[in-house]
Amino acid sequence: MPRLQVIPADYANGTLEPRGLFETAVRGVWLEIGFGAGEHLAAMAKAHPDVGFIGCEPFINGVARLLVEVEQNGLDNVRIVVDDAGLLLDCLATDSIDRAFLLFPDPWPKRRHNKRRFIGPNNIAAMARVLVTGAHWRMATDHRDYCRWMLDHMTTAPDFGWLARRPGDWRIRPEDWPPTRYESKGIEAGRPPVFLSFERLSPNQVKDAP
Repeated sequence: MPRLQVIPADYANGTLEPRGLFETAVRGVWLEIGFGAGEHLAAMAKAHPDVGFIGCEPFINGVARLLVEVEQNGLDNVRIVVDDAGLLLDCLATDSIDRAFLLFPDPWPKRRHNKRRFIGPNNIAAMARVLVTGAHWRMATDHRDYCRWMLDHMTTAPDFGWLARRPGDWRIRPEDWPPTRYESKGIEAGRPPVFLSFERLSPNQVKDAP
């Protein structure tokens, strides 16, 4: 466990170079925020052994499940933050993450709790700082209102562009996007998922803020 865990408090803000967390050289670092049971993260780490993966998850049950996957598959390219993702974002160096995932986050459905949703101006700005130009930020939700919320915030964020060109781009999970049990349960319950992909724009592509 200690070998896998990243402790954000050990780093001053904006100084953590994530490639240095891995014992062998990696071609990039991908970040998953709220990895749940870790199925997606473990599958991606197994499929991309030359990429370093950092997963943030505050709930110990999910962390324990991911650790089982790591042990069973001999994954040495996974590091874990057992805490809020915002702490890690504050520590990461600028332009240090090559891809990010936010899959089926808590939608905080009550209106008075909407401010607790991860997608919001502060976290979007933090992600824009740590993602390299051209990096993709993948999101998924089966909550209709949160989907609208994601699109409202992300399509007006000056640093990101939505990659969808046709309905199938958000209705159908891409082949390189591993499924999860949560996704399957949602489909069985009549909650079809939505898959959204955004690109970190280059400085000359950045849009004017609305």
